[in-house]
Amino acid sequence: MLRRKPTRLELKLDDIEEFESIRKDLESRKKQREDAEVAAAGEEAAAGIVLSTEHKSREQLINDRIGYKPQPKAAGRAAHFGTFEF
Repeated sequence: MLRRKPTRLELKLDDIEEFESIRKDLESRKKQREDAEVAAAGEEAAAGIVLSTEHKSREQLINDRIGYKPQPKAAGRAAHFGTFEF
């Protein structure tokens, strides 16, 4: 197997400027996201007060959030074995 010499990479001024601009953009986005999370935390606290007045169980809250509406189970032997007769 032939071994080639390492490729030389040159760092140019344009590359540094592009990196700095992208880094500043990412930092500003992160700061905006953190500010939005702080504001949302205050809203969640207010929503938590409203939810506590409704007194829903944890399971009911999860079911409401995912849109699951549990159906009651039918009682009796036919429910367990389908249409089979014994």
